[in-house]
Amino acid sequence: MIKLPLIQSSSFSLLWLVVTLLVFSALIKLGLWQRDRAEQKEQRLIRIEQLMGAEPKPLHQLLNSISKVDVDNLSASAGEKARNEILNDQPVRLNGVFNEEVLLLLDNQTLNGQLGYRVYQVFYHQQQLPVLINLGWVSGSRNRSELPAIQPITGYHQLVGNIRIIEPSLVLAEQTFDKPNMPLRVQQIELDKLSDLLGVQLQPFAIYLDSSESIGYQKTWQPIVMPPAKHRGYAFQWFSLAAAWLMLMIWAAVKNNKKVVSDAD
Repeated sequence: MIKLPLIQSSSFSLLWLVVTLLVFSALIKLGLWQRDRAEQKEQRLIRIEQLMGAEPKPLHQLLNSISKVDVDNLSASAGEKARNEILNDQPVRLNGVFNEEVLLLLDNQTLNGQLGYRVYQVFYHQQQLPVLINLGWVSGSRNRSELPAIQPITGYHQLVGNIRIIEPSLVLAEQTFDKPNMPLRVQQIELDKLSDLLGVQLQPFAIYLDSSESIGYQKTWQPIVMPPAKHRGYAFQWFSLAAAWLMLMIWAAVKNNKKVVSDAD
């Protein structure tokens, strides 16, 4: 255990120690979090590779099988998380119709350095199970007041795609969906508000259309945006900062203690 030298007063010494340990602990936690994220991404990549050869299942059958997964020994939130982990990236088949009334444009989506939008539309699998469909990417205008001229997809369709769980994101600004104009530009996908707008309960995921599908736009689905190696690089940086901070504080404490002793003489 490292002992910091005593400095000018006991109160200041305690404050020094508390600040040092708080910052050090925060940096270590950030490093551990990035390391855990790297491990999670590695496991997901392995799972995606295993699912690549799997035959797509009808969405309702897959959901029924997931609902039967034994999570009795888990809390409600842990059980939901376990089911979502099983659902994520699964290949599925759908048949049904699109909702023509709501068309979403997810803002700030880049492709090859160009800003654009991800297009979403609600689909009713077997005319009764509402789910959000990611139709692909479209380019945007430099004029922010101009939106892409996109028409909702209509009619009956049979689709193939992959499930992707929509995780809660940091909401930078409150979004209101009251009497929206279409297409509706959004900064993040908020399923609860969309469900209220439509009067139906959307599934906690979106279906990313397979690249072989003829409908939709540019399909550039990337299940892993940040690779595990990058997370490990960030983890190394946080651990390095923690070590540097601790050494700096020890050096400053030693230097201050020497000054106090010198002034006392």
